[in-house]
Amino acid sequence: MSKNETTQGNSKDVFSIYQENVDKLFNGVKQSVPQYHQSITNVQQEYLQAFENVIDSTITLQQEYVKKAGIAANVPETTLKVINNTTEEFVKAASLQNQIALTTIDAAQQNIKTFNDNAKSFADLNRNILQSWISAFTTKNN
Repeated sequence: MSKNETTQGNSKDVFSIYQENVDKLFNGVKQSVPQYHQSITNVQQEYLQAFENVIDSTITLQQEYVKKAGIAANVPETTLKVINNTTEEFVKAASLQNQIALTTIDAAQQNIKTFNDNAKSFADLNRNILQSWISAFTTKNN
């Protein structure tokens, strides 16, 4: 028998009412999670695009200023190499940081899954113990 059948069949039982209301709460949360996920993703993408636009505009403005002012913008080869190497190392570090963050999230998810499995096993164990106690102290009519 499903939770809903149990709830509907015994609507005045405190546990059925409790279960019905808990189900309603969790169903509401489950429905909102995809919306939160999409909203957060949209905000991140919009922020990234805005930040990129600010940087691009700043570079373009500075480039125009240097050109109109007649300032030399050539970079010595050694300086260019340092800048490029620094950028490559930064990209590697950011990639590593992202990998660590994703691995941490995966580990947390696995830990929650393990906790959930253990909670179910613990509930089953307690149910078996309770049943054993009840059967030991219940009088049998023969």
